[in-house]
Amino acid sequence: MYIYQRADWPRWSWDDRLLTPQISRVRHLQGQLLGRARWAGFPVQLEAQLEILALDILTSNAIEGNHLNTEEVRSSIAKRLGVDFPHARPTSRYIDGVVEMMLDATEGFDQPITAERLFGWHGALFPTGRSGLHQIAVGAWRADLDGPMQVVSGGMGRERLHFEAPPATAVEGEMARLVSWLNTSELEPLIKSGVAHLWFLTIHPFEDGNGRVARALSDLLLTRSDRVPFRFYSVSAQIERKKSEYYQHLEMAQRGTLDITSWLTWYLSCLEGALVHSAQALERVFARALFWEAHRETPLNERQRQMLKLLLGDFVGKLKTSKWAKLCKCSHDTAARDINDLIARGVLEREEAGGRSTSYRLVAPPSPVLLLTP
Repeated sequence: MYIYQRADWPRWSWDDRLLTPQISRVRHLQGQLLGRARWAGFPVQLEAQLEILALDILTSNAIEGNHLNTEEVRSSIAKRLGVDFPHARPTSRYIDGVVEMMLDATEGFDQPITAERLFGWHGALFPTGRSGLHQIAVGAWRADLDGPMQVVSGGMGRERLHFEAPPATAVEGEMARLVSWLNTSELEPLIKSGVAHLWFLTIHPFEDGNGRVARALSDLLLTRSDRVPFRFYSVSAQIERKKSEYYQHLEMAQRGTLDITSWLTWYLSCLEGALVHSAQALERVFARALFWEAHRETPLNERQRQMLKLLLGDFVGKLKTSKWAKLCKCSHDTAARDINDLIARGVLEREEAGGRSTSYRLVAPPSPVLLLTP
């Protein structure tokens, strides 16, 4: 028996005593991360938002086996946020649509959730009206023209049925009940996000894209809990890391009773992991902000400025005089003068190894911001 077949569906229940310590830990981490973001200032917040939103979109699609081009996703987000992105490239209708959906979920967190809004998100995911080679109903509830909506794994002849959704005839009424609850329930926001995620996926209202829409819906509710129109942590990234657990816990919840304490325990642990991992992902963003703030008045020539940007970004390997000369297309002597000038100004320092192996590293300015602690 699936949970939607039970007589008391959808009268959810859980054990608050077990969940309260987890909620407190997640709230603590949220507060720390938001505090750091506010300290960093608006330009850095935009850069951090770009980083996390790109991660969220890439991983939410990767969960479904749909791997997007990272630079195209970043370019589309940068264009929407008005952020200068040096590696910008043309973007597809699909990428722009996914970005539009995710930004609507976060920037429009305080707007009502309606069937039309969910249809808009679904349409953004399938701008051509096709999922792969197959034409699907876009911006409409599923009709089950090809039989019941099932979640199945395994090859032909070895199929395993994980879940069968309610019949299409029930979807409109089920979604009307869920939408009403989303707009009126005053449940604790973290719990509400976990319940909504499971509830939406149990109804499975669309022909395709249900997982991505469910995760966007969770993001909207989490953004409501923060009361700020941007996100600095990615739940989808954490789900992608724990994908097998995710599907296992979903299946257990959908085949269990309406006491969903186990599902909510896993979901809250997922939020906790998302906050810790996202904080680590944002370290470079905040480190860059600290660095440029510390050296706001430091005179730099163009070669030095460009090399420092590389060192604060995706620089690979050791910085040696020869590498500086090669990257800046200058002589060895010019590179040595640039490096020695930065050492004198406290921007670079020599690493321990000397002689022909001499290499250099950035001097990190002291940080007034603490790492996230559970």
